Formats: sequence, structure tokens, C-alpha cells
Amino acid sequence: MRATLNLPDTLIKNLLQVSGEKKKTKAICIAIEDYIRRRGREKLLSLSGKVHFELGWEEMEKIELKGMKERETSRKHR
Repeated sequence: MRATLNLPDTLIKNLLQVSGEKKKTKAICIAIEDYIRRRGREKLLSLSGKVHFELGWEEMEKIELKGMKERETSRKHR
């Protein structure tokens, strides 16, 4: 997608220097991807202690595998 942005020259220069990229577009994409990853990680970390599972991972895995098999079977019968 094309976009017209008014960004401070010093910000772009610093980004190019820190990222090691030569192209502004590539450096900006890297910065945006990094920001999205960090925000996602922060949101997950904020859930720490707020989500409780009564099942252990082994039980959850069995349930997931059973569901996968059922979905595969239903697709074959269509």
C-alpha cells in the first residue's frame, strides 16, 4: 500500500542507522513489524495470572488431537 507520511528527518536517519537498512521503506517495515511483535508480547504478558486452565497440557493436547481427527473425518465425508 502506498502512503504519504510526514516523518521527521532525524527520526528516519536514526532508524536507518539503527536498522542498518539502506532503504527507508524496508527500515520502516522492520520498525512496524518489531512494534507489533512487542505490543503483542506485552498484551500476552499482561494476561499472566489472569487466565487459568483446569486441564493439564497433556489433556488439552488429547482434546485438540481428537478435534483434529473429527474435522478430518468430516471433510472426507463431504
